[in-house]
Amino acid sequence: MTKRPLLPPQEFARRVALSFSFGLAVIFFSLILGILGYRLLEKLTWTDSFVSAAMILSGMGPAFPLHSQAGKIFAGLYSLYSGVAFILSCGIIFAPIVHRFLHFVHLEISE
Repeated sequence: MTKRPLLPPQEFARRVALSFSFGLAVIFFSLILGILGYRLLEKLTWTDSFVSAAMILSGMGPAFPLHSQAGKIFAGLYSLYSGVAFILSCGIIFAPIVHRFLHFVHLEISE
């Protein structure tokens, strides 16, 4: 097995920026999904929909009481989805940093 050197700093920075951008895209997609769900199913204002979606996505819990059955079902499913989406986005954002660290440690051990 051949040893590969660490990526040059410019290439590493590009990978970090790409991963960060993709992780933010997952978060924004999840936020838009929640805003639309609260807006359409609970008839909340755009601002209240944003607050509710952001609170659930960040793990803080619901911001407003829910009144409709559809809204309650959506909130439950969105909460489950949000937990997975948060972990996924963190994994995407930190993957190149962790990979570089493990690659560095492996190079140190191999020498």
